[in-house]
Amino acid sequence: MIEDACQAHGAAYKGRKAGTMGEAGCFSFYPGKNLGALGEAGAIVTNRAELAGKMRVLRDHGQARKYHHSHIGWNGRMDGIQAAVLSVKLKQLDVANLRRRSHALLYDQLLGETGEVIIPAQAPSSQSVYHIYAVRVKDRDQVLQSMAEKGISCGIHYPIPVHLQEAYRFLGRGRGSFPVAERCAGEFLSLPMFPELTREQIHVVADELKLCLSAAKPQAAFAR
Repeated sequence: MIEDACQAHGAAYKGRKAGTMGEAGCFSFYPGKNLGALGEAGAIVTNRAELAGKMRVLRDHGQARKYHHSHIGWNGRMDGIQAAVLSVKLKQLDVANLRRRSHALLYDQLLGETGEVIIPAQAPSSQSVYHIYAVRVKDRDQVLQSMAEKGISCGIHYPIPVHLQEAYRFLGRGRGSFPVAERCAGEFLSLPMFPELTREQIHVVADELKLCLSAAKPQAAFAR
């Protein structure tokens, strides 16, 4: 098993950290991630020496040593400046994740009883690091625009399910093939989430979201 842990720096399941449960774990250090560099960067972790050695070769044009190519590889070497930035930010990761969890808890408290909103659920055996805090709302696009008009930038993660992407048309899975994924893609709204948020800002986001929902055309509340 290869773990896609690209948005899960520090997340855990049954006491085990994301990236440590499979043969290898993949992390993205894109600037917007919980642990972000200044540009494109990433890492793969594994405790298998043979696999680690092969990955080192593949990331360096397939070279086991300079000018000796044992495999067809690519240039996947991370810039030294990115590593320098990450080495500093890594020391703050646990504190930053703790703040994200605190922000998520406050959002839960402020929005949990709002019938027009479904908040994210977390299993008791898991510990999220809330790379994003995505809720579900009806008339998502209208709400997104209304929030923007209030000066609150929200996002959509993600607007198009994989089976409806052009790249996967060959699978022959058109609209209606995965109705839950399609419905969620039309309802997800990512609220502001980053460590530096203040409690006052979160209260403003929650209050404005409620106002936007109440001002939108009447919609039935989600079934609970």
